[in-house]
Parts: sequence; structure tokens; C-alpha cells
Amino acid sequence: MTAPLLEVDRLCKYFPIHGGLLRRVVNHVRAVDDVSFSIGAGEVVGLVGESGSGKTTAGRTILRLEKATSGAVRFRGTNIMALPASEMRAYRRKMQIIFQDPYASLNPREKVREVLTHPLRLHRIGNRADHEDRAISLLEKVGLSRDHLDRFPHEFSGGQRQRIGIARALAVEPDFIVADEPVSALDVSIQAQVINLLDDLKTDLDLTMLFIAHDLGVVEHICDRIVVMYLGRVMEIASAADLYARPNHPYTQALLSAVPIPEPGRRRTRVALRGDIPSPIDPPSGCVFRTRCPMAIADCARVVPELRKVGEGHLSACIRTT
Repeated sequence: MTAPLLEVDRLCKYFPIHGGLLRRVVNHVRAVDDVSFSIGAGEVVGLVGESGSGKTTAGRTILRLEKATSGAVRFRGTNIMALPASEMRAYRRKMQIIFQDPYASLNPREKVREVLTHPLRLHRIGNRADHEDRAISLLEKVGLSRDHLDRFPHEFSGGQRQRIGIARALAVEPDFIVADEPVSALDVSIQAQVINLLDDLKTDLDLTMLFIAHDLGVVEHICDRIVVMYLGRVMEIASAADLYARPNHPYTQALLSAVPIPEPGRRRTRVALRGDIPSPIDPPSGCVFRTRCPMAIADCARVVPELRKVGEGHLSACIRTT
């Protein structure tokens, strides 16, 4: 069996809360709490959950844009969480990110030419002539043209800006990309175009990607496997086909029930969740989902469910499901 490109092993990220005159740590925000999954080379894995589930923090911590509280992230077998900054620089080229907001992530004072060639200069790839050719090639890959090189970000639509952000992430030919809700800030009519673009690039460039989203409907056609998160913890992991056909965890079932079926006259039975997502400062005991779960029993307050196998390559963290 081929070793995964990326392994996330019991990753935790807690943000300290300071209080009192001495600013001592009085509590923590448990943004990511004991998260584990892996991604194979050429695989696109979706990381899905409601706002506040910790998925964006997980993506940023995997890339070491946030410092992990504990746990390991192994990239080609090397735990990058343990690397000094001097050795981490080489891995920055191999691991890139596509940001959620296509405008805020671009420098408004830089033309597209500078946006796309800056990563090449930073990592000392090629010469000036190479940079120009590479920038044009990148624009063409994402459906733009060389005529866009000398324009500023404000001269583009939201969808075009996100295409530029995708081109920038591809500039240094990374081995792994975190796409942090890359379509959530776009109009619905544009979202499908950007998802189709990423799907085409996945095939053409054999991309390995962690695709973060809050909507299971967004990731259905681009992801090979899906990891479902809730309040900092993983609830379910399965292939996309298996997850949509046989969702096991009550939380996944609730998320999936909100996804429309693209067939006239067909509807899913809606699973309503009671209340709001609890605070990650004081998560519920036992299963963190129990306060909203329609299947919760007394034991759910006492037992922290571990991910266990419920099918081939299908894991679920629920004491009631089989």
C-alpha cells in the first residue's frame, strides 16, 4: 500500500484566553481537538462542517500558518510540526493555499504580473524571462489571458480574482494545496465555474488538495473522500460516494439532508438540529454533538466516541451507529 502524501495525527490547536491583571491564561478555545486523517497523492479530500467547526483553523495549522498545540503533520513521512523555521522554508514551496476571500488575499497595489511572479522570485525559481512566460501560462491555465497581466485586482470580478488566486497557488508547482472555502465568497452562478476549474486542474495537474467547505453540496463532485468536522472534532470519514449514499453519523445525515437533489419532484427528509453550535471554549462533555443530536442517549454525555470502522474505508465517531 502506498504511503499517504500527508498524515494529520491527533492534531490540536487551542487558542489561550487571558484574564485578570496579570493576563494569565484562564481558558482555551478548542478550535481543533484531536483531529486525524490522511491524504493520498493525487487525492482531493473535502473538510466539511458548519461555521465554527474548526475546519479553517485545521487547514491553517496543517500548513503551519498557525502553531499547533500538539499533534503531528507528516508530509512525505516528515513531521513538519517539529521542523525549525530554516528547514520549513523548503516545505513552503511544496504546500500552498487558496484563500477564501479573493480580494483580501491579493495586494491591491500589485498588478497581476507581480502577484504571479512574486512566489517565483521568493523561491528563486527561474529568471526574469522565465517568470513572464510562467505568469502567462498560469493565466491561461485558469481561463484568463496575457492581456490581464498589467491590471490591478480591483479591475476584475470576484470569480476572476479567485482564478488569479488559484494561479498564484499553482505558481511554484506545489505538491499539496489547501483550498480554504474557495467559492463561499462568490455568487452562486460563479461558484460552479470555479469548482469546475479546480476539477479540471485536479485531473490535468494531478493535484493533491484539502478542499474546505461548509456545504456538502459544494464538495460532492470534486472530492474523492470527505472528512466531516464538528466543534473541532472529526465526526465521520468516508469516500464521497459512500458518504452521500450511506451517511452514518447523525451530524452528517443532518448536513446532507439540507443538500437539494437535482431532480424535479425529489426531496430529502430534512433532519433539523436543535439549538446552535456550542462554544469551543466550553464544549459539551462526552460527544460534542450530543446537545443537538436527535439520537442522543445518556451515555453520550459520558463517552467521547472514537472513530471506528463502519464500512470499507468508512469511519464514524458515534456510539449508537453501526
